[in-house]
Amino acid sequence: MENLNVFGQPLILCSTDPMTGFFRDGCCNTNEEDFGVHTVCIVATTEFLAFSKQVGNDLSTPLPQWGFKGLKEGDKWCLCAERFKEAYDNGKAPKVLLEATNEKTLDIVSMDILLENIYYADKV
Repeated sequence: MENLNVFGQPLILCSTDPMTGFFRDGCCNTNEEDFGVHTVCIVATTEFLAFSKQVGNDLSTPLPQWGFKGLKEGDKWCLCAERFKEAYDNGKAPKVLLEATNEKTLDIVSMDILLENIYYADKV
């Protein structure tokens, strides 16, 4: 079954550097095994990364044993939908690349919230 984005179109690539996605295929694909629902393609900010670390989801510290360099501002990443909602609820939401965000996100985060945090490539 093909994963679609929030517009009902095929997902575009989120990131291959760093390699992201539940399946580490660069896309925010998901299935029933993805209990974390890694479906939101975010563009990391320093503020978001600090918040995420503070609440126990450290995405900025390198873990070389897993081949993870740690995220930095500007990196794209498939974030768990609940984590995105938590950041949003705390005023720390990163921007979202909607064409690369899986439609399954809409089960957890409203389209209005996603649109509030839309990523425009020419404004970063």
